[in-house]
Amino acid sequence: MNLEKTKKIMLITLKWLFICSLIGIFSGSASAFFLVSLEYVTQIRNHNNWIIWFLPIGGLLIGFLYNFYGSKVSKGNNLLLEEYDKPQKKVPFVMAPLVLIGTLITHLFGGSAGREGTAVQMGGAIAELFTDVFKLNNSERRTLIILGISAGFASVFGTPLAGALFALEVVVFSKISLRSSILSFFVAYIAYFTVEFWQVKHTHYSIPNVPNLSFTSLFWVVIVSILFGLASLLFSRTTHFWGKLFSKNIKYPPLRPFIGGIILALAIYFIGNTKYIGLGVPMIVESFSTQNTPYDFLLKILFTGFTLGA
Repeated sequence: MNLEKTKKIMLITLKWLFICSLIGIFSGSASAFFLVSLEYVTQIRNHNNWIIWFLPIGGLLIGFLYNFYGSKVSKGNNLLLEEYDKPQKKVPFVMAPLVLIGTLITHLFGGSAGREGTAVQMGGAIAELFTDVFKLNNSERRTLIILGISAGFASVFGTPLAGALFALEVVVFSKISLRSSILSFFVAYIAYFTVEFWQVKHTHYSIPNVPNLSFTSLFWVVIVSILFGLASLLFSRTTHFWGKLFSKNIKYPPLRPFIGGIILALAIYFIGNTKYIGLGVPMIVESFSTQNTPYDFLLKILFTGFTLGA
């Protein structure tokens, strides 16, 4: 009896390690392709600033794609969280190519958006592919969603520990199994090393001097942590504000990003620079050597919140 139980445990363990390997490899490869493509479209925009005037057309294209092919996945990250909380239907795989194409179009024409949402949605959609392959039940699907989120985040930023913890944190409102916790770290490293295998480089930030640990430094860490939290809250509220405003006043969905693109292109023109569009990585790198102006973070929140909301 004990031998049978041991064999069963070993088979289950091997199954999940195999699933993690598949999710990690596929998600990591998707992130590698995404990062290379993102750099490519960013360089095109940087060398052809006139392309920003086509932002409304890009927005209209994204709107049409989601309206005709992605109405079931338009909730984005929220769909993954909903399916984790109350598993009902599989996350359609179409989420992965749609969010990839939408993000690349956004960055090509000058929208302000990040990478984490794209990577998380691609990872979640890829992970769901294995629901039918391994005939997983709803409880096991919850683990799949965690694995997809972990693999996506870890691979797109090159941060396996942060990716694994992020995946566990975003579903903190529900019970997390020990299996999910352990596998989250395993899949994160598989995805991370997959990107390394494809020789795709991540952005590295040089911090030449780290302050000594003291009560003074800890005091300032507490203060800035509160400010960071408030900034995140402002960003979240800003995004929801623009999303509700556009949804309420523009009934035809494809027109929302079209009109948003017009407003955003004009805003970029009148500000006179492009530092608040795209990923914002150059501004982050520069901040380690040159102090940003006090209002930079507010404008970045405004541009990104408006882009995502519209």
